[in-house]
Amino acid sequence: MNTEEPQGREPVISLTGARATLGSRPVLRGVDLTVRRGEVVALLGANGSGKSTAVRAVVGQVPLSDGSLELFGTDLKRFRQWSRIGYVPQRTTAASGVPATVREVVSSGRLARTRMGLPGRGDKAAVLRALELVGMADRIKDSVNALSGGQQQRVLIARALAAEPELLIMDEPMAGVDLANQEVLAGALREQVAAGVTVLLVLHELGPLEPLIDRAVVLRDGCVTHDGPPPKAVGQHALPGHDHVHPHAAHAVEPIRTGLLS
Repeated sequence: MNTEEPQGREPVISLTGARATLGSRPVLRGVDLTVRRGEVVALLGANGSGKSTAVRAVVGQVPLSDGSLELFGTDLKRFRQWSRIGYVPQRTTAASGVPATVREVVSSGRLARTRMGLPGRGDKAAVLRALELVGMADRIKDSVNALSGGQQQRVLIARALAAEPELLIMDEPMAGVDLANQEVLAGALREQVAAGVTVLLVLHELGPLEPLIDRAVVLRDGCVTHDGPPPKAVGQHALPGHDHVHPHAAHAVEPIRTGLLS
């Protein structure tokens, strides 16, 4: 956990009054989210609360119908420095159908830096370092199809780390991953945090990542209902009693209760 006061550091993500719809259904209802350089922020909430939509909006995959988004101080419409961001989407069963080797998948994380050119010595070294971080260097020549679900997740995270990002965004990185793989991934993330990487995580529960989290932002029905210290009683998914609703929220949301994240 970063003990340095974050308020003096510049925002890496500034999402203000964000609204978004999927089809005709409102999913984000005025979300405010600021992540400052060096912070580790967990985005929490029940299924359907808007967590994944929020991070997909941050990486430009979901358009905002209202509100604003800045990355590294630049409006999203003008932002071009995508090599500064590593993104790990939710893993799906489709990942097991990728006809590629571990090396090929992780090397794709360098494309933004090589500008689609041939990888150089530095690119190959970055790929190997990323695989070593997630404990998969010995599987570099293997087909992704031959890996377990947890190992595939480690490869997807290595692909993001290979870009050597300043900002790492991960959507449910522990979902469907056994405890042993969770511990490996937590160790890899710990090294990134120690190196000063800013992290935004979508989580269903904190698990082994709890010691790394600086702030928890909780969504409910597309609104922020808590932005502050992370939960203390992770086993019960308890959150601090809190009736604060951000000023852009479309309507009042009742206070957080134990069990919200179950």
